Amino acid sequence: MDTSVLPIIILLPLILGTTLVSWLKQFSRGVMALGAIGVSLTSFILLLTQTKQVFQGATIIESWPWLSTLGVDLSFRLDALGLIFALLISGIGTLIYIYAYYYLSPQNSLSKLYSLLMLFMTAMLGISLSNNLMILLVFWELTSISSFLLVGYWSNYDAAQRGSRMALTITGMGGLAMLGGFILLGKVTGTYEIDQILAMGQQIQQDPLFVPILLLILLGAFTKSAQFPFHFWLPNAMAAPTPVSAYLHSATMVKAGIFLLARLLPIFVGASLYHNIVTSVGLFTLCMAALFAIFKEDLKGLLAYSTISHLGLIVCLLGIGSPLAVAAAIFHIINHATFKAALFMIAGIIDHETQTRDLRKLSGIWQLLPFTATLTMITAAAMAGVPLTNGFISKEMFFTELLANLTGPFMIVAAVIATCAGLFAVAYSTRLVHGVFFDGPVGKDVPNKHAHEPPIGMRAPAVLLATICILVGILPALLIQSIINAGTRASTQLADFKGAELAIWHGFNLPLLMSAIALVGGVLFYFALARNGRIRKIDLDLYLGKFQGKLIFENGLKQLLRGSRFIKKKTETGSLQTYLAWILLFTIAIVAVPLFNQGLTAGSRELTAAPLVAIVLWLLLFSACWMLLWFHHERIKAVLITGAIGLVVTMVFVTFSAPDLALTQISVDVVTTVLLLMSLSLLPQLTPYESNRGRRWRDAVIAIVAGLGIGWITWMLLTRDHHSISWFFVQQSLPLGGGSNIVNVILVDFRGFDTFGEITVLGIAAIGALCLMDGMRTHGTTITQGLSYRFNPSPLMFRMTASWILPLALVVSLYIFIRGHNYPGGGFIAGLITSMALIIQYIALGQDHAEKLLRANSGRRYETWIGLGLSIAGVSGVAAWLWGRPFLTSAHIYVDTPLFGTFHLASAAAFDLGVYITVVGATMLLISVLGDSRHSSMSGPLPKE
Repeated sequence: MDTSVLPIIILLPLILGTTLVSWLKQFSRGVMALGAIGVSLTSFILLLTQTKQVFQGATIIESWPWLSTLGVDLSFRLDALGLIFALLISGIGTLIYIYAYYYLSPQNSLSKLYSLLMLFMTAMLGISLSNNLMILLVFWELTSISSFLLVGYWSNYDAAQRGSRMALTITGMGGLAMLGGFILLGKVTGTYEIDQILAMGQQIQQDPLFVPILLLILLGAFTKSAQFPFHFWLPNAMAAPTPVSAYLHSATMVKAGIFLLARLLPIFVGASLYHNIVTSVGLFTLCMAALFAIFKEDLKGLLAYSTISHLGLIVCLLGIGSPLAVAAAIFHIINHATFKAALFMIAGIIDHETQTRDLRKLSGIWQLLPFTATLTMITAAAMAGVPLTNGFISKEMFFTELLANLTGPFMIVAAVIATCAGLFAVAYSTRLVHGVFFDGPVGKDVPNKHAHEPPIGMRAPAVLLATICILVGILPALLIQSIINAGTRASTQLADFKGAELAIWHGFNLPLLMSAIALVGGVLFYFALARNGRIRKIDLDLYLGKFQGKLIFENGLKQLLRGSRFIKKKTETGSLQTYLAWILLFTIAIVAVPLFNQGLTAGSRELTAAPLVAIVLWLLLFSACWMLLWFHHERIKAVLITGAIGLVVTMVFVTFSAPDLALTQISVDVVTTVLLLMSLSLLPQLTPYESNRGRRWRDAVIAIVAGLGIGWITWMLLTRDHHSISWFFVQQSLPLGGGSNIVNVILVDFRGFDTFGEITVLGIAAIGALCLMDGMRTHGTTITQGLSYRFNPSPLMFRMTASWILPLALVVSLYIFIRGHNYPGGGFIAGLITSMALIIQYIALGQDHAEKLLRANSGRRYETWIGLGLSIAGVSGVAAWLWGRPFLTSAHIYVDTPLFGTFHLASAAAFDLGVYITVVGATMLLISVLGDSRHSSMSGPLPKE
């Protein structure tokens, strides 16, 4: 197998699919649909090429190093279990794309739906094919986000917004719990690689952390697969377009939790706690949801509860955990995907043609939609487990395994519950067929009296799935048996599993009797309820009252909101003094508690005499801080004194031979001082006096305690011997990083990932400031009245001087940038120097003229600079993958030239270039935003503080 196929299969819908859909929408809806169908079909075909070797028992694992020190690598796994799920995801996804083209009206954005479905398909394929728990978790959360967007597709519908938020909240909380389980599992096993974890089942179960691992992972699986008591989010997600519901309910999101249980089964099987919890939850969910489905008036609501019920059946089988039970679970996963996708498509056809899916209005429409009625009868029969359909065989296997693996009173209770669930399934399936097509006069209350069969393209996916239901039901051993057995071996990790024998007839036995009771009893139960319309008068939600899951969830959110408002009212006083006081008190407590019994005494390290320069700098720093305390109410003075403190810190760095830090400090100091002065010119000169005598004493005590505490901790550290890691960087900076400037090598190589995150945050902050101030109109104060805040052109001499400063500064920036890998400098410092030179141009020429020369109208070009810088830094990191190295691994070579001698070239220079461009873009964007006349109207009343 080509080692690049797995990531291609996963990323193909996301990268090619969304791009192709966006490009093809300019032609026509049909062309766009063909592009989306083609991408999904390509993933399906690529998976089909691997079926022969995988279903014969091969497991293909491919991995690329990423964050190896954290145990997180881009690792993928293709075995029979993952292949079955991936084929369902891509195969049914292809049918959904075909169906969606006909279902969605031209007034709705088909490209938006396709793009979101592509994102969702990528997430589900990633879950199915991941071999690393943390990578699986990333795709897991991506399913929550993409399903949130899909359920809320019709953003103007309040029900869609409520349903999407509920789904995201419940599944997101489950995902958070699952993250905790994965971390504990990694701690126990020492790895996040699934193939290694599956071989440590006994070790994991014997560990004291097994119980929390089990419970946390089960929370993630149960919330995702809508198991009791987390089932209520699924019916409330029915406001999504029907193609979305068909995809989510049949082959994707709700099956993610079930896939996780099947994937991690070997580490749980044998633990009684696992078997008891999962079997019981599955059984209860199976019966409860089937009962509720009978009385739902919304067609999609009925199907939603039936989905929950069938998911409970599969969970129960996985809870039993025997090889044959797992085989039955995998078989039913496939069966449920086929008939449930078809049934949702049929529900969409009925809604599309009759303009309603309310069972109280639908009646006798078989004469209007005879072909659709036939498809409904076939797929509903499969859902009910009628003989000669695929659902019948997997239901029989469920009954058989339930009786074979449970003992005592629990077996009797489970058999009764399972039989009742089967009876209820027949009842709601009968209502689906009879209530829609045969109960009452033809289309009496149907809004569209002229309903007719939809186009063949809309029916074709359902026809194909209904055909599969019949063929598998008649010829299971020929069509599906080998696939089921291969999937079972992959899930249980039992290579010697002989395999399940799928057959229509196993003789007269107790499971057959249970099926007969369910079939006959379900039909009788429905018609007894349907007599005189009694079924429509029963609302089980009324019997539950306040104990409905939806109401509990909503009341919980209301209480949470009420509590947060109470806390906000008590704490958000608008006083910066109060906020700082709470922050410092909390910090003092957090630091003091762990140090309370640690012996807060100085160490025995021999002290050295303080040099004269240190004393001078300390006195300067103390004087500057005292002046800041004295003049802090005068804002301009406070900023200038803060700049002086920064200058003293710069001198400290110089004294301790840290020129890189000194250059960075002085550059940042100048830029932030300019930004603060620009901001403060929009505010009154003086800060209001908030303090009374009591507050001043309180603030003094807090400040003294915090200052002395930090000082004492610093003293304790400095007087103790410690092992430094600096030797590693000193020794490895040149051989590994290719540079003798240790600080710069750390920033762009050893800790390059941190630097990439920092410049990303810097760019986000600048763009965030632009978004926050967009359209904002502030007013000048008495200080700025009559002054133009857009930098009026300065005197001629200053402008002439500035014209010389810019090229000189750019040359210095280039020099600082080039030498940064071996001598003090680098992209960050060079970027700040360039920014200072540009700020001088703003002051000298005026912002309008300066931006005109830079072609940065209102700072818009600076946004592009930020994006360009981040892209360059990101691409330089990704390039390491081409040589099989971790992200942001740098390389360096020496090149001999005849004219200029030997050149030392390092790939980290490209990353540093990205840093340089991002810093310039972010700094100048902040400057331009603060100076934009749209944000600085000089008229109107003074602001109040």
